[in-house]
Amino acid sequence: MAVESDKIMFLVYKDTEFTNEYRVVYFTELEDHNKEKEINRAFAGKHFYDGFIRNFKKDQAKEIIQGVIDKLNRGEQVEPDELERELAPYIPESE
Repeated sequence: MAVESDKIMFLVYKDTEFTNEYRVVYFTELEDHNKEKEINRAFAGKHFYDGFIRNFKKDQAKEIIQGVIDKLNRGEQVEPDELERELAPYIPESE
C-alpha cells in the first residue's frame, strides 16, 4: 500500500484568468507560503487532467507532464487519456 509521502498529487489545468496557458500544480509539493494562492489559481482554471505520480522517478514523470503541457501551449491537440497512457509506469497502484 502506498503511503501518502510515496505519491504526489497534481493537476494540469488551463489558466483562464491570467495567461490562458496550460500549467501544472503539484499539490503535495506546495509550501505554506504559496499553497493557498496556487490551489485557488488551479481550481479557477479549466481542468485537463489530475492524478497521482509516484515519488520514485518523479522527475521522469514531471518531464512527461511538461512535454504534454508544452504541446498544449503550442496549440497541438492532446487528449487527457494520452497523458494517462504516458504516465502509466509512474502512477501508483490503487490502495
